[in-house]
Amino acid sequence: MRITSLHTYPVKGCHRIDHDVARVEPWGLAGDRRWLMVDADGVGITQRITPRLTQLRVRPRPGGLELAAPGMPDLSVDEPADGPKEFVRVFSSHLATPGRIAETAWTSEFLGRPAKLVWQADAGSRAVGGREAEGEPVSFADGYPMLLANKASLSALNDWLVEAGEEAVPMTRFRPNLVIGGAPAWAEDDWSDREVRLRAGDVLLRAGPGCPRCLVTTIDQESGEKGKEPLRILGRYRNIGGGLLFAINLIPASGGSLRVGDEVTVLD
Repeated sequence: MRITSLHTYPVKGCHRIDHDVARVEPWGLAGDRRWLMVDADGVGITQRITPRLTQLRVRPRPGGLELAAPGMPDLSVDEPADGPKEFVRVFSSHLATPGRIAETAWTSEFLGRPAKLVWQADAGSRAVGGREAEGEPVSFADGYPMLLANKASLSALNDWLVEAGEEAVPMTRFRPNLVIGGAPAWAEDDWSDREVRLRAGDVLLRAGPGCPRCLVTTIDQESGEKGKEPLRILGRYRNIGGGLLFAINLIPASGGSLRVGDEVTVLD
């Protein structure tokens, strides 16, 4: 097995950034989902609510981000290390976690509603799952530091879609951080069930639970247009434990760097 692609999403919900090399930190890939747009109540705004986030292009720079979107002026935002602190929630059911307010005017205009862009200055302040006060750290991701997807599993899913008269979907619909090739379809289910350790390059990773999928998978990540698949097919074939599973969550067990082409091995 080898890594075939690496991806980050600096602002939660934004268009992906592809990498040849990515550094692994305790809370995920470096720069991944350290920024979040929140509403007036301090709750995260995601593609589930606003598919327009697919049109947000982000370019990281030292100490900040460059933001671009159709119909909007480009904006350079600094990491607000000394900015106003606000406690925010990725989802309304999650515990509040501290963030620093970076910007409001551009964000509100882009989303068409009052909103703020916040930065997770204290990367270790939020625990895996979002509902516990203590545990392994995570960024503003849904609940786990990293997400691994398997190319063979996507091929199997697309076979089901084509058999049903539907169009195949690209891997981008599932917004993974790490994509592997060379493993059998759904091999990741076994890794998740056994919470095995994986070695990818010089990095150790622990397999977490399978990822239950949501409406975001039905949104074209280039155009923002909504559809109905692949959720209906996942519901037919991948309804496991009450979730429509595709891909698995990962928790870093060591630091280091991942590279496209790195070999991935199962340790136990």
